[in-house]
Amino acid sequence: MGEVDPAFIQDTQHRPKLAAIEAEGIPLIDLSSANASNHVSQIADASKNWGFFQVINHGLTKNVRDWKEVFDFVVSTPTVIPVSPDPDDKELKELTNQWPQYPPELREVCEEYARQMEKLAFKLLGLISLSLGLPENRFNLFFEESTNFIRLNHYPPCPIPHLALGVGRHKDGGALTILAQDDVGGLEVKRKTDGEWIRVKPTPDAYIINVGDIIQVWSNDTYESVEHRVMVNSERERFSIPFFFNPGHRVWVQPLEELTKGEKPKYRAYNWGKFFATRKHSNFKKLDVENIQISHFKASE
Repeated sequence: MGEVDPAFIQDTQHRPKLAAIEAEGIPLIDLSSANASNHVSQIADASKNWGFFQVINHGLTKNVRDWKEVFDFVVSTPTVIPVSPDPDDKELKELTNQWPQYPPELREVCEEYARQMEKLAFKLLGLISLSLGLPENRFNLFFEESTNFIRLNHYPPCPIPHLALGVGRHKDGGALTILAQDDVGGLEVKRKTDGEWIRVKPTPDAYIINVGDIIQVWSNDTYESVEHRVMVNSERERFSIPFFFNPGHRVWVQPLEELTKGEKPKYRAYNWGKFFATRKHSNFKKLDVENIQISHFKASE
């Protein structure tokens, strides 16, 4: 095993299979189609059955270390979030970006990319809203003072791909994730029907769209966030760029009243800012307990 830090080694039950099953059925949605009703029905089907889908023609649990390096930047400067996960701590902090001096064009390129991702995210959010039988702009107010951010991921070649993961199994806590990836691949999603890990084959010029936990809660489990992870490669480095579409820190997340008529809400309300702060806290400190999940807010039967 050489000089590999044992902190990267996954527990036996979470180690990847190098012989992966490649997904054939993850939906691919063409946003250039003039028929918006088709987009709505396709997104409804994909969100219910997969929790993931791909789009083309778009305009443009952490107790083991991940085998990757990252550069994060917020979309709106400053982005305001709680200082701590403590519910009694009302102090806020402002996140601002620290751009490297080189390459000099990095900031301009990243900021323009972020603007285009926000446009696409609102378009997808509107389609998801329509697919739930809601007005297209039903969710928009939640994204005032949004806490969106982008991550540049680099996964170096790994000498122990059978023992480590680029990103361990997890669900995204926000509303939507829009993922750009290169041709190396490595993303795996956990198929709902049998729990098998399925490799997502990269599609040229397509974004991977992941329905996050917030959509699951708002929809009262009509749509479901899906567990996913990232494999590493022993020979090739991999790059990916996820855009995380998140509401403002003051938003309280709970099932929408319009979607719970005649049905009991399946989740208690929780504050997004405190949820987000707890997740960020766990990125830098090994926890002795499970990271915060929406399952912790499940309503009693």
